[in-house]
Amino acid sequence: MTTVRIAELARHEGASVTVQGWVLTLRTSGKIAFLVLRDGTGYLQAVLSKKEVSEETWARFGGLSQEASVAVTGTVRAEPRAPGGYEMHATELTLLGASVDFPIQPKEHSTQFLFEHRHLWLRSRRQVAIAKVRHEVVQAIRDFFFARDFTLVDTPILTGSIGEQAGELFSTDYFDLGKAYLAQTGQLYVEAAAAALGKVYCFGPTFRAEKSKTRRHLTEFWMVEPEVAFHDSNDNMRLQEEFVSYIVGRALEARREELKELERDTGPLERVQAPFARISYTDAVQKLNALGSDMAWGRDLGGDDETLLAQQYDRPVFVFNYPKGVKAFYMKENPDDPRTVLNNDCLAPEGYGEIIGGSQREDDYDRLLARILEQGLDPEAYRWYLDLRKYGTFVHSGFGLGVERTVAWICGLPHIRETIAFPRQIHRLYP
Repeated sequence: MTTVRIAELARHEGASVTVQGWVLTLRTSGKIAFLVLRDGTGYLQAVLSKKEVSEETWARFGGLSQEASVAVTGTVRAEPRAPGGYEMHATELTLLGASVDFPIQPKEHSTQFLFEHRHLWLRSRRQVAIAKVRHEVVQAIRDFFFARDFTLVDTPILTGSIGEQAGELFSTDYFDLGKAYLAQTGQLYVEAAAAALGKVYCFGPTFRAEKSKTRRHLTEFWMVEPEVAFHDSNDNMRLQEEFVSYIVGRALEARREELKELERDTGPLERVQAPFARISYTDAVQKLNALGSDMAWGRDLGGDDETLLAQQYDRPVFVFNYPKGVKAFYMKENPDDPRTVLNNDCLAPEGYGEIIGGSQREDDYDRLLARILEQGLDPEAYRWYLDLRKYGTFVHSGFGLGVERTVAWICGLPHIRETIAFPRQIHRLYP
């Protein structure tokens, strides 16, 4: 007997096949029984008639429970009302793995309970839909850069230098060489690679030991970071808006059913098209003040400020040229206003805040060294990074997009923790 995946059933209409998967729901109506099965590619309703199956098969159905793994054999028939548009008229049923007292029942459970059972909660329809949207976003990221001739560069997870803020580092003893840190960013390394390859990106896990409990923060998350030689800050923002528009468009095109399962209003996503609005940090502060915020020039934008500002636009918005004092040492000083740097944040609408942070990098050796010293960093740890400004320095820019924040926004989720299979937060290391 041919064994197929549920997603392949359309090619086997009228044939007898076997599907292997897990029991989602069970119900009976007299001498007719219904079994909804999932296998990771889709959902299938199998119908059993007591008079058409053996007594053993009927008895096996009666002994099934939620999340038991089974093999079901029968004839595939089109049925528009069934999940996926096809159902199976089953003739045989084999129990592959019993499931006794599955902890997550079709009732209300606390968030704490669900995350304690995250390894099982992943099987639910909602979590499967989120995982598939995330998969599409990740594939879209890779396809976008592949089509534009970027080279993927794998950067270290263990590093001896600080990329962002010293207070947000996980550290460990590294043999006889002192402290090593879990990377906050791969950016410094892709800057070196950009001098070799022109257009590059890294894509992997990053770590922030920030003691934040907000709905936008995780201690371990995935970030994609492109870097482009001879791109200035304006070029950088153009690349970002093309990138975000492409990712959202792919999700709408390929994951419409999953977004429907999540009850996502796709109207706001349909409006995500380049160009995005741009507003300077200084003008943003004035706009926020006019809207009732007490935001003062010189502070970084908080989550509430980002939300209020983004509400004024129907698609993502760039806030650019922030004060130097609230941004990282590697950002290029703005020649038109030395109080600020040539950077930008891309704010998603609907209250999701910053999904991208980017900047033109400081390409002047002396200015970069001065900034390193200003922030109390050890120049020796950045000797290799400073070398990039000694040997053929060049204008270059890049950015980092957080995958989890982007997925949360596209899916319309209230919290970032559902966007990754096993989230890491300051209070969660299990499972």
